[in-house]
Amino acid sequence: MTFPYEEFDVSDVHTYALKSRHSKARFSDFARPYEPGTGVAGLLDSLPNILASADFVEVVKTLKRTREAENGIVWGLGAHIVKTGLSPVIIDLMERGFVSAIATNGAGMIHDFEVAIAGATSEEVDESLDSGKFGMADETGRVLNEEIAKGVTNGLGIGQAVGEYLLNLHPPFERVSIFASAARLNIPVTVHVAIGTDVIHMHPAASGEALGEGSLKDFYYFVSSVSRLANGVYLNCGSAVLLPEVFLKAVSLVRNRGVSLANLTTVNLDFLRQYRPQTNVVRRPTSASGRGISLVGHHEILVPLLAAALVESVT
Repeated sequence: MTFPYEEFDVSDVHTYALKSRHSKARFSDFARPYEPGTGVAGLLDSLPNILASADFVEVVKTLKRTREAENGIVWGLGAHIVKTGLSPVIIDLMERGFVSAIATNGAGMIHDFEVAIAGATSEEVDESLDSGKFGMADETGRVLNEEIAKGVTNGLGIGQAVGEYLLNLHPPFERVSIFASAARLNIPVTVHVAIGTDVIHMHPAASGEALGEGSLKDFYYFVSSVSRLANGVYLNCGSAVLLPEVFLKAVSLVRNRGVSLANLTTVNLDFLRQYRPQTNVVRRPTSASGRGISLVGHHEILVPLLAAALVESVT
């Protein structure tokens, strides 16, 4: 059967009044021009109450409310946070009460250590890989492995061991070390290691026993922090795989023990949306209660903007 050339009759199509329709974009939610001199608060007020800008404002309000209620705010920090120069911003938030605990990976620890003692980090891999020099800085491999082993012997996790070492050492750039600052402020910092992923694992002083035991202890410390996040906030900043996986296991373990994570807010901050952060941080942990939010943008812009909004909200 073939169809004919026949125009569809639209003469009796049903319509309705525009004003009767629910519309997602409304004038009351539109942006307003920024008023000079109104600062960060004025900038936030000028944003449209739509999509990502509405989410950003909600994150600021939630963090402020969480701090005021003295509920937990845990930050998961990928190494990129240190490499993009954001340590002073994070430390300021730590000092202002916006950080209850910090989790990072082995690379985050390494970059923080190098910044603390040398004021610089992040080598040119392409230039050093062919010569076999990549990851072979003596102090980084030797000292970190030694201090991790000493700390584990004394019953410490990796984060606590490295933090206390840097605090007691008083290195030249201590003021921009997240680990030293965490030790000074008694804020737990945990390191979650995947063996073979970090340059210090290539060093002769590396101990699988110390790395494994220290990282497992840090996992349990992290789970303890997550167990306190009912009505709290977890932020994943720049970790695409490791920390989202660790966070998901922590959530499962906490709920296995019957601990409530009601009204948990999770936030993922990165320059693109990836599977594990979206699934393991934003969606799954908050599906029954709470809210997951994804903020997309470069860390070196987004984190200082968020921090500025938080600082201004409490001053």
